[in-house]
Amino acid sequence: MIGSGYVGLVSGVCFSDFGHEVVCIDKDPQKIALLNSGETPIYEPGLRTMMARNTEAGRLSFTTDLAEGIKGADAVFIAVGTPARRGDGHADLSFVYQAAEEIAAEIDDYMVVITKSTVPVGTNREVEQRIRAVRPDADFDVASNPEFLREGAAIEDFMHPDRIVVGVESERARTLLGEIYRPLFLRETPIVTTGLESAEMIKYAANAFLATKITFINEVADLCEKVGADVQSVAKGIGLDGRIGPKFLHPGPGYGGSCLPKDTQALVQTALTHGSPVRVVGTVVEVNAARKRAMADKVVAAAGGSVAGKRIAVLGVTFKPNTDDMREASSLVIVPALRAADASIVLCDPQGRKEGEALLGPAGWVSDPYEAAAEADILLLLTEWNEFRALDLSRVRAAMKGNVMVDLRNVYLPAEARVAGFSYVSVGRS
Repeated sequence: MIGSGYVGLVSGVCFSDFGHEVVCIDKDPQKIALLNSGETPIYEPGLRTMMARNTEAGRLSFTTDLAEGIKGADAVFIAVGTPARRGDGHADLSFVYQAAEEIAAEIDDYMVVITKSTVPVGTNREVEQRIRAVRPDADFDVASNPEFLREGAAIEDFMHPDRIVVGVESERARTLLGEIYRPLFLRETPIVTTGLESAEMIKYAANAFLATKITFINEVADLCEKVGADVQSVAKGIGLDGRIGPKFLHPGPGYGGSCLPKDTQALVQTALTHGSPVRVVGTVVEVNAARKRAMADKVVAAAGGSVAGKRIAVLGVTFKPNTDDMREASSLVIVPALRAADASIVLCDPQGRKEGEALLGPAGWVSDPYEAAAEADILLLLTEWNEFRALDLSRVRAAMKGNVMVDLRNVYLPAEARVAGFSYVSVGRS
């Protein structure tokens, strides 16, 4: 498993739990040293326990030495980062191609090189060409195996997936991937076998559709506020339609994370390159960016038009609960905007402080939500961690100087917030 970031590490650990012998490779010696000490560089529920179990059993190891790591391997997964390229939004594939060329130099027997990184259509063809250019004599196949892991629920998603997507062009490669995923096949997990281009496209189309659902319900929420409807009732009413489904119909401050923002941008750029623009997805990207800025304005409006000199307690800074990931989090737009409006910010997050201090500054962090609320004029609930779902609202209100609560995740009922003494503002509910 080349790349021991979020996708590579979770996938490698779970494959080892299937009984396979797995070597996770990464160029970062500090990361590998951390993994060899039994610690994980990311927060993912259950990951460290599973990693320890398989390391102790001898099925899982970590190294910086690619040549040694892939020696004798039947399959090599490329799971390196493909961040959005600065300036144009295209996926940066430099790490993928570098890994492919390094693999090529070490192939000594038949091997399947499998791209698990999220890559635009055509990337696997290029991977094959680059390996062939280095080693014209090599015996190998290239396959595409996109991941569909939700941060915070990645182990569950890997062990009980909705489907496995495999893009292959030879029976030999298909058979090998079937053996790798055999434990899931025995559980009757659907395996979708396609060509390389279709597998690549499935990943981007899936994420673009999810981003579209989120953006759609956010715009519906804004309209609900104008007309006096309740967006949660609306979401339930449409979500019960089997053609629509209830998932990703929860309004909030806009989507973030490591996948949806960069993948929607990459799909837009790929479509433009091929002269077939995806205008719906392009609009989703624009609306989501505006959404985060609008949420800062919503807080200012709830405060009566100005937050200057106000103390705001922000609960949650990660892009979603059960992760320490801050990539494209709405807090990275909302908190600086409120500071620019001369507000004083106190930050509280169960796992986000380490990354958050680097991105939002080291000042104003506390570990307890009630401590955050002390003397605050405004309470802003930004990420729906379980720790923030059942607060004693009367205790919170008593600790605060002001009485404004802005709940951008609709965690609380308006009536219970009012009973506790709050001037309560949520999303899509009057």
